[in-house]
Amino acid sequence: MSGEQSRLLGRWGEEQAAEYLRKQRYRILACNWRCRYGELDLVARDGKTLCFVEVKLRRSERYGRAAEQVDGRKQQKLKQSALAYLAQNPQDCPMRFDVIEIYAPEGRMDCPPQIFHWKDAFS
Repeated sequence: MSGEQSRLLGRWGEEQAAEYLRKQRYRILACNWRCRYGELDLVARDGKTLCFVEVKLRRSERYGRAAEQVDGRKQQKLKQSALAYLAQNPQDCPMRFDVIEIYAPEGRMDCPPQIFHWKDAFS
């Protein structure tokens, strides 16, 4: 798979995750929000809770669960990015970090993906 195909598939996965959250009555506040520390895939509201959502797309679980890729180093970058987001967009509410796994069989965008949502995946 080329780099461009991989980027397109990644964006498609993030769109699938955002649509999934909308169906769960989340309100999407930001997509692909960037700062000097990294990127927040999705920022959403679940009722009164602010959610920073990391989206991980894989073709299968062959090499482990997608959520396992959100290791301590990645969690730290997400926390720093969340603090930068809050500095620009102050919020007075509870917050959490979620992970959404998207499994696209064979890397195909024309098949319905499997979606797993891990709420409060780390703190």
